[in-house]
Amino acid sequence: MEAAPRRQAHSMIEPFDGFVAVDWSGARGGNYDGIAVARCRPGGGTPVLVDPPGRKWRRSDFVDWLSSEGKSGERLLVGIDCAFALPDETARTILGEGYTVFDLWGHIDRICDGAEDYYGGAFAEHEPHRRHFWMSGARPMGFAELHRATEWACRQGGHGAPESPLKLVGARQVGKGGLAGMRVLAELGRRLGDAFSVWPFGEVQSANIVCVELFPRMFLRAAGHGNGKVRTRAELDRCLTALDSPPYDGRAATLSDHQTDALVASAGLRRIADDPDIWAPAGLDQLARRAEGWILGVR
Repeated sequence: MEAAPRRQAHSMIEPFDGFVAVDWSGARGGNYDGIAVARCRPGGGTPVLVDPPGRKWRRSDFVDWLSSEGKSGERLLVGIDCAFALPDETARTILGEGYTVFDLWGHIDRICDGAEDYYGGAFAEHEPHRRHFWMSGARPMGFAELHRATEWACRQGGHGAPESPLKLVGARQVGKGGLAGMRVLAELGRRLGDAFSVWPFGEVQSANIVCVELFPRMFLRAAGHGNGKVRTRAELDRCLTALDSPPYDGRAATLSDHQTDALVASAGLRRIADDPDIWAPAGLDQLARRAEGWILGVR
């Protein structure tokens, strides 16, 4: 596939040829819903859904697809809706002082070796780590629902309230998705090498694939949608218009909320990517750059 012409570079961030948003799932096994992939081009085109290779996306399908895209010559900004790290207090207890996020990903991946389709929940089930996580039932006695700095900043900025990555129970839990996502990021790094970078942990200027952490609720709020899911084409089009995108022109008669989240988030990524301030928010300190990470767009 021939790469699209590059736009003029803005500030210190090299421009992107496409913007991909992924609504994610950390479910066990191979038969699950929840992953949706959308992409849009620079300029004013509408986002489109990327078709899965089979009936629906699996995490391993996404790894194969993005590995192939990384060799296409295009430079993509890829946002995934999952936590890229654990709160420092937890990770430091597990790994010791001075660890990096790459140490964390490698440790999780080794513990989960053999778990199907990059499933990460086995890490929380592992006896030495079990005490850090809320995995089922009522809140465990002594469970510390810790948050990363970016999650607090997201709340304080009025963008929504991300759950703790240590919570693996309930409809809004993000823990399983985060652990699976960390395994996927480790695998993409192995496959793509220097062509792949994860912000804010790595250098992003020369990589073909730059992965960032997403919180789609932030874009829905920015579009004036509030806290509910986007469930109709009319709601979707209102959100896209508010994010400087044309209405959706896909042929699907119905769209899941996973698909609408991905479509809106891809338009949102395109809208903010040229703003140099989002790449250097005030809270992005050395701990965030080394270990905890940051949600792109949280100021």
